[in-house]
Amino acid sequence: MHILRTTLASLALAALTACVTAPAEEGLVEATVDVERVDPIADWRGVISAADMARLERVDLAWREALAQAREAGHGKAIEAEGPLLDPDAALPRAAPPPGPYVCRVLKLGHPEGQTGLDFVAYKSFNCHVEAEADRLWIVKQTGSQRPAGRIWPESDDRYVFLGAMELGDEKAPPAYGDDPERDLAGYVERVDAFQWRIVIPEPRVESRLDVFELVPITPLARRLQGWGG
Repeated sequence: MHILRTTLASLALAALTACVTAPAEEGLVEATVDVERVDPIADWRGVISAADMARLERVDLAWREALAQAREAGHGKAIEAEGPLLDPDAALPRAAPPPGPYVCRVLKLGHPEGQTGLDFVAYKSFNCHVEAEADRLWIVKQTGSQRPAGRIWPESDDRYVFLGAMELGDEKAPPAYGDDPERDLAGYVERVDAFQWRIVIPEPRVESRLDVFELVPITPLARRLQGWGG
């Protein structure tokens, strides 16, 4: 949760007037993030590395190539079964995920250039959490040997930006974004259904062409809509 804090403290103050509201469907508490207040860095462009900016700019190409590789490897039905989660054009308004606990999954598509791989892997669900701190949103993966964590930055109503890093093994906290480029993460946060968000990470450094982190809030109604019962 405290990723970037050291880095940001040394940067000039900036202000950004914006207000984002999570969808107010039944069972999901409306959450408003007001970033008009003073923020050490109000624009993610002042933090992101040039390499990660280039990756985000190639997100459409990464989607096309990753899906094509996965389908060519025989995973077409698995892709279709995921519905809007793996639809590049599925982004809906109100992209900011509301604070609270989530059930999350990681899906890996395709393989990096010059490498081979499984081309489609859907890992088991794990616990993660979106936290609001001083009008900023953060995501923390709470379980597992690889725990992505970082800040969610406003960009537009239907797309936010995630900048973070990977916490490994028995580490107590992830490195700050930018401390270790090999562990930096950069992606787009989008809402794709009433109770479903995703973080799309193009060109991860290992294993895949594109990673998709699914986030589903833990509420009774959300669980029913996802077919989990309860």
